[in-house]
Amino acid sequence: MPVMGRAGRGPRGIAARAGGWSAQHRWAAVGIWVLFVLLAMVAGSAAGRVELQESEQLSGETTQAARITEEAGIDEPAGETVLVQARDASARATDPAFRKAVDDVMRAVDGTREVTNVTSPYDTRSISRDGRSALVQFDVRGDPETASERIDPVLDAVAGVQDKHKELRIEELGSASMGKTFDEAFGDDFQRAEFSAVPVALGILLIAFGALVAALLPVLLAITAIMATMGLMGVVSHVMPMSETADSVMLLVGLAVGVDYCLFYLRREREERAAGRDSRTAIMIAAATSGRAVVVSGVTVCVAMAGMLFTGIGEFESMGLASLIVVAVAMVGSVTVLPALLSLLGERVEKGRLPFVGRRRRAAGGHGVESRVWSRVLGGVLRRPLVSLVVAAGALVAIALPAAGMKTQSFTLDQEFGDSVPIVATYQRINEAFPGGVDPAEVVVKADDIGAATVRDAIADFREQAVTSGASEGPVEVVTHAEQNLAFVYVPLVGGSDQDRAEKSLEVLRDEVRPATLGKVEGVEAPISGQVAGSKDFNDQLTGAVAPVFAFVVIFAFVLMLLSFRSLTIAVTSIVLNLLSVGAAYGILTAVFQHGWGASLVGAEGVGAIIAWLPLFLFVILFGLSMDYHVFVVSRIREAKLQGRGTREAITHGVVTTAGVVTSAAVIMVAVFAIFGTLSMQSMKQMGVGLAAAVLIDATVIRGVLLPAVMALLGDRNWYFPKWLRWLPDLTHDEPARPVAGPATDAGAAGTEPVRV
Repeated sequence: MPVMGRAGRGPRGIAARAGGWSAQHRWAAVGIWVLFVLLAMVAGSAAGRVELQESEQLSGETTQAARITEEAGIDEPAGETVLVQARDASARATDPAFRKAVDDVMRAVDGTREVTNVTSPYDTRSISRDGRSALVQFDVRGDPETASERIDPVLDAVAGVQDKHKELRIEELGSASMGKTFDEAFGDDFQRAEFSAVPVALGILLIAFGALVAALLPVLLAITAIMATMGLMGVVSHVMPMSETADSVMLLVGLAVGVDYCLFYLRREREERAAGRDSRTAIMIAAATSGRAVVVSGVTVCVAMAGMLFTGIGEFESMGLASLIVVAVAMVGSVTVLPALLSLLGERVEKGRLPFVGRRRRAAGGHGVESRVWSRVLGGVLRRPLVSLVVAAGALVAIALPAAGMKTQSFTLDQEFGDSVPIVATYQRINEAFPGGVDPAEVVVKADDIGAATVRDAIADFREQAVTSGASEGPVEVVTHAEQNLAFVYVPLVGGSDQDRAEKSLEVLRDEVRPATLGKVEGVEAPISGQVAGSKDFNDQLTGAVAPVFAFVVIFAFVLMLLSFRSLTIAVTSIVLNLLSVGAAYGILTAVFQHGWGASLVGAEGVGAIIAWLPLFLFVILFGLSMDYHVFVVSRIREAKLQGRGTREAITHGVVTTAGVVTSAAVIMVAVFAIFGTLSMQSMKQMGVGLAAAVLIDATVIRGVLLPAVMALLGDRNWYFPKWLRWLPDLTHDEPARPVAGPATDAGAAGTEPVRV
């Protein structure tokens, strides 16, 4: 291992140079960061924010229908339905008492002056086949986006009619009433989850560092990075519109990486000072080692997040771009303003020490209590690396096996919320009485003259054949907008909440009924949208995006690892281990939420499927976040190897000295993700449990057992870099290494000499 460079020459990496400048120009670095955050927030506020529209979500028929509607300037009103249903099996909708209840409902809702277009089930033929149920339908006046805020008087009016007719079941369901119910039931739930993430992270950091000031630094960095990103998202939204979901994902990712990066940096700086180095030298070493690991990890995570941009799905693109921005901002903040803050604080970073935690940490020899545990684990792994590899890999493969039968789909209301809200029971009752009536297919018919005889005849034929083809049981309703030359045809699909059957009915409409009717009229567009159509279009587009996204993320992560460590072996093993971690997470999700194995342990239930967007989302997020740990641990092992240690000694040193920080970072991530696993929505539960399980597996089994076992078996082949690849750019740097002459040297003076393998 020849020495490269002159003794005393400083490290030349970007992170080291940034850290050195920051430590020398402390107030300037802090001032620039504060100014950047403020300017980003002001720019975002001044620019405003462009929200993602429905027409920008997908590229299928659903988007075409939304585009036609938006271009026509039509805001479809919030539709509401009141179910009037006889409790007695012998009662019928034609009975006088039943008719009286229907009249009372229509009169009551119309009297609120909040609704329009109130229709009688006797006029629209909205009476169930068994004759026991009828639907009163109407629209809420005003902006459909705010309809849930004005629906209270209508709900009260319906409840008043229910009180007068105890022999009947009278219940309301619609976009406005559902929106109100969910806002009340789950709106606060989401806010609590997001706001509790910060205190949870701070509490864990207090235990990890044992000092208030040291614990506050990572949280402050993460919060300022999130604040800056919120502003930048407003500016960027004028190029790529942003969704509300992107905010939640950005907050999660920003908190995770912001805390992680600062944790890596701060822990190394404290470790060097504990070894007897002065503050400046400790900061420089932390900048050249942990700082570099942060840059490599940050760029890799950004690449992974960029994979979402290849889906062509607006929601994913906005989530990916928001996550990419917050990771980049947190990475820059970690290698610039953090060294300045550490230089300014000096020993004061230990202020607010917790006595009990401090005693435990000193007893652990400065590396934390966790390192002693991992020393024992690692000792067993390195004594029998092949056995450890086979057992650990075999266990993860076994955990991943259920994923082979993973079924993905969009969730219906009852799958998403179970019986946690009463409105779900109403949804199920309407679906049973009127299959597909809750979520009908919506045909947007656009013509040069919507009133032309040929167009009217084609719509009439479509209505008839939709029923005779077996795709619908009716009634098929038509709403015409003559001024805009548009007509909306609403078709209840046979299958109802059974997604597979409903999609088959949709295919009949699209592939058979439409070509035979509307398709024969020249100049007519008739895209079919609706909940079922949107779900199918989304799944089809997502399925087509899986291969390119996976390929992009894996290939670019491989290249980055190859250039950053100049080792073909390290690059290959990092990809394989990450894929194994993701596979295990998929297996857990499938076992718990699809098959219901142990679902009650996490407060969930088996819903027979995984939400359609989650597998790709998890892959991108986990692949990026897993690189945090991998880069940090391997960087420390490589550093020990450059100092002259043998491979097994370098592995032991690298894993044990990083065990505390990796454990702390993992516990924070698991805790934050687990908060979202407590939400009532099954999709959020799946996301929280999937992320938490994967991070836990990655930080323990992967980094603590499999990685050292594989590296021990490979020996010097870990650093294999073939000659035919040496033309590639060298992204390594001259690391500050202490010559290894024995135990005393390892804790010795601050003299450094840059070396390279």
